[in-house]
Amino acid sequence: MIPDVSPTFQILPLLIDILYGVAGLIVILMFHGGSINFVVNRFDRFTSSNLTKRQFHWVFFHFYCAFIYIALIHIAEVLMWGVYMYQLNLIPNLVESIIFSGSCYTTVGFIPDILPTGWKSLAFFIAFSGLFSLAWTTSVMITLTETYKTAYQARYGSHKQ
Repeated sequence: MIPDVSPTFQILPLLIDILYGVAGLIVILMFHGGSINFVVNRFDRFTSSNLTKRQFHWVFFHFYCAFIYIALIHIAEVLMWGVYMYQLNLIPNLVESIIFSGSCYTTVGFIPDILPTGWKSLAFFIAFSGLFSLAWTTSVMITLTETYKTAYQARYGSHKQ
């Protein structure tokens, strides 16, 4: 037997919340993908030339620049979520909205849930975007580290114990 659904539960607000959450998730992941591909392609273009010319210090420089760019990409994504929630009038203060989005994006959860009733599941989508973006970034960082390691070993030699 199917249990009765509470008359206070309404499916439409949940569906609207999910629609806005999925839209935000798609925008963030597309932004992340485009931005991270730009960083990787820039890194590959410059470092391949630097390795050929044995300019290892420039490989190191581009490596650290790539990490700074990646950090800025993540900060931009937190800001995008914060502005999105603020523009939807879900959180009346922009700074609180950004801090809440950062708390969800990093999945640290240092801010209590301040979203209004009917919009609570939006926090899940912010967390999903952060998890996917951070995992994507991790795979990119491993790739960049391989190039850095190649330059380091060519410059300083292999230190086998």
